[in-house]
Amino acid sequence: MMKNIFKNSLIAILFIGATIVACSDEFLVAPAQASLDEGTLANDAGVEASLIGTYSMLDGWNGNNAALAPAWPTAGSNWIWGSVLSDDAYKGSDPGDQQQTQILEIYEFDAGNQYYNNIYKSRYEGVARANATINLLNNALENGENIKRASVVEAEAKLLRAHYHFDAWKMWKNVPYVDETVTDFKLDNTVDILPSIKADLEFAVANLPRVQPNVGRATEGTARSLLGKLLLYNKEYAAAKTQFDAVMSSGTYELQDCFHDIFTTSGENGSGMIFTIQGSVNDGNGGSINGMFADRLNHPHGGSPFGCCGFHQPSHNLVNAHKVDANGLPMLDKSYNNADVTISDKVDPRLDWTVGRDDVPFLSWGKHEPTWIRNRPFGGPFSPKKFIHEPNEISNVGWSNKQLSPLNIPIIRYADVILMLAEAEIELGSLERARELTNMIRERAAGCAINGDGGATTDLADSSIDWATYDVKPYTEEWTSAETARAAVRFERRIELALEGQRLFDLIRWGIAEDVINNDYLPVEKTKRDYLIPSKGFQPKHVLHPLPNAQIELSKVDGEATLIQNAGY
Repeated sequence: MMKNIFKNSLIAILFIGATIVACSDEFLVAPAQASLDEGTLANDAGVEASLIGTYSMLDGWNGNNAALAPAWPTAGSNWIWGSVLSDDAYKGSDPGDQQQTQILEIYEFDAGNQYYNNIYKSRYEGVARANATINLLNNALENGENIKRASVVEAEAKLLRAHYHFDAWKMWKNVPYVDETVTDFKLDNTVDILPSIKADLEFAVANLPRVQPNVGRATEGTARSLLGKLLLYNKEYAAAKTQFDAVMSSGTYELQDCFHDIFTTSGENGSGMIFTIQGSVNDGNGGSINGMFADRLNHPHGGSPFGCCGFHQPSHNLVNAHKVDANGLPMLDKSYNNADVTISDKVDPRLDWTVGRDDVPFLSWGKHEPTWIRNRPFGGPFSPKKFIHEPNEISNVGWSNKQLSPLNIPIIRYADVILMLAEAEIELGSLERARELTNMIRERAAGCAINGDGGATTDLADSSIDWATYDVKPYTEEWTSAETARAAVRFERRIELALEGQRLFDLIRWGIAEDVINNDYLPVEKTKRDYLIPSKGFQPKHVLHPLPNAQIELSKVDGEATLIQNAGY
């Protein structure tokens, strides 16, 4: 499926295979082997190819680069770091498969875990490619080359550089900022990098167009959304609101009619998407290039049509959180987890677009069956469903080729922005505006449900639906308590963005991760998943991850490390 012309140009593929600056075990310092030199690429075509190579790291996976293997922790979706390590999902599959994730899931964070080094290298590979693009652009301009989109190319590269740095900051906080002027890569990590990320995004806001000629490229709306998110993380609520308001008033975005639209190949680049990892299969580049390789484990296993691998299984807690009360509203008192969902419970229709449940249509693949689960006692009865493609969209290459997906994975979407704006409004005292924004999301959620054929129906009481009673209603009573408003918006983010790799990062920035994981989640889940029993839970040090031992060793100068390990590790 050739969806993204700019991503699949021949010169881009050459660039991906022969990057000017490659990140390896030497942390950004090793010259790429068999690479094209800057003299060859310092022209309009070369600069554009370099930029495309920078975009190609959004999925976190550098093709078949063994230096980043295994790919799973590098995924741009952050499915391990944001979802499995939260109350949304289990590692899933089988106890003996990818045990590094299982160790992380019980909150045994160790700087020697290979997964830390893999994601660290992946994010700084993206930084390196952005810097290579900027240097190429500057060299070409100095040589008198006609670079048609010079200011826009620079803005795209700086936005991408900001994104990769921010993803690393969310993990470790104390990491180096690397720009195109750096030549000594033995950097310390004692300087706050948020101002530098902010500057990159502000440049992007000022120089990116509202609309790009190719889908997938960053726009002004992308830059404002990411800048607003950074400001929200830094508790600069008024400044964040300014950016989110500009996105909403731009006229560029609107919620698509059905919640599921954005998770289909026909709707994924629609009005509800702001910035996404562009996926495609059967485009001539092999499955590991554009087919969401690092997320490929996250399909039903065994007797399912996919054949492998059963990871990222939704938790009972997440499924139960979709229960609604008699008014069609979430159970903010957390009583939803007193018992598991039964057919007599009313549930939010987003449940069956997000989670695969037995006897419920799994899109057009047939009804989900018990045999689709690899190890039910270990991983539970549910499968991830949000990013599952349709049967006519399978890849024609690779092992278990039905896993390679043409579906895009969101980095930031309009619903995300609406809910972040609602957060900012609460902190600024505008509770009724926050309620209005939250109701936009809930009213759209009521727009469709999955029907008996695995398609969408606008009738939540469709006669073909015999596995659930769907209900979702807006908040009709005035919000007068900031505490209640926060709980409602936070709950809405969980349901709307479930399995999108954001949950743990949200819990941490809200300062409630320890309480939610240790008091609400683990006590109940330990009665269902035996492997969680040894877990000591989420500790204060876990708000940051340990820097990889390998990178600390590589940072040494005269035997002294320039990278300082995070406290507690």
